[in-house]
Amino acid sequence: MPAFGRDVAKEGKAAAFPSCSFLCLFHRNDIVVDRLTAADHIDLRARAEPAELLAGFLQGHGVAIHRKGNNVWAFNRHYDPAKPTILLNSHHDTVKPNTAYTRDPFSPEIEGDRLYGLGSNDAGASGVSLLAAFLHYYDRSDLKYNLCVAITAEEENSGSGGLESIIPDLGPLEFAIVGEPTLMQLAIAERGLMVIDCTAHGKAGHAAREEGDNAIYKAMRDIEWFRTYRFPKESNLFGAVKMSVTIISAGSQHNVVPAQCRFTVDIRVTDRYTNEEVLEIIREHVQCEVTPRSTRLKPSSIPPSHPIVQAGLALGRTTYGSPTTSDQALLDIPSLKLGVGDSARSHSADEFVHLSEIREGIELYIEMLKAVL
Repeated sequence: MPAFGRDVAKEGKAAAFPSCSFLCLFHRNDIVVDRLTAADHIDLRARAEPAELLAGFLQGHGVAIHRKGNNVWAFNRHYDPAKPTILLNSHHDTVKPNTAYTRDPFSPEIEGDRLYGLGSNDAGASGVSLLAAFLHYYDRSDLKYNLCVAITAEEENSGSGGLESIIPDLGPLEFAIVGEPTLMQLAIAERGLMVIDCTAHGKAGHAAREEGDNAIYKAMRDIEWFRTYRFPKESNLFGAVKMSVTIISAGSQHNVVPAQCRFTVDIRVTDRYTNEEVLEIIREHVQCEVTPRSTRLKPSSIPPSHPIVQAGLALGRTTYGSPTTSDQALLDIPSLKLGVGDSARSHSADEFVHLSEIREGIELYIEMLKAVL
């Protein structure tokens, strides 16, 4: 098992925080946690710190690294542009800790088989496991594929400065393994996410007289359509596209008929549609003005017959469709979501990952890649 590096949790006001669990050090088949503190090593206020630690770790193992912003990536030593490339991706950022924490979220601790800390489960454990698998194959000259490992930022806030910003720098990619907590089961599809802002237009008037055209009533007709419409094509993994009206706002005072009613719709798109197709269908059916905030978080999938999926099935894994969104949504290639930890622990108070899960994750990544490399 290759030695593996470390990361330090920090405080900050960024939209996404760095993960604690890059503190894990891998040596042979044992995992040791090196507790680093601000006083011991580094200014924890520096937002770029996790990227610096990742870069330093890889360089310490003789790996030439690439960096843009807080994203770090590297290729196998014997990279051959004539060969296809597999992307191994996870993220080193996490969310702001919630108020229910009973532990210091920025101070990783081990108790028994558990590593506690912000981002330990989502997705630091997957990141360190993918890096360990990458280093396992790094020096091999007989691989059928190139390997590119990319540990990126801004996943949790869907920022434009994360994976999306470096995709053009990675070159042609054949397929990807995206490290997110799946209990090391095979998420062969992922819902896309599209949020739209809708505005129903009416005409203002005095509420005491028969004046105006109430925008709320006009919006109600469209809201009812969002509630009841079923898209014709349904996914074998997810069922129907899901649309939920989640925010509504109208009116300024009780005696004025509102001229506008604004509402927001959360749409979870399945692998049977593109975001653009769903948007077109919506506009064909509603009267309100429809403005998507973005169409970039696309549904994603990989065929069950794909060799990397078959490799996982041969090792006793099962397939399923993931309801949560990840950086898979930014990829235009087949991608498999597969990672250490349990999604149910993500963003929870006193977040933790089992050290045994990390060991299992490293071994499984290595064995699955062995079947295709």
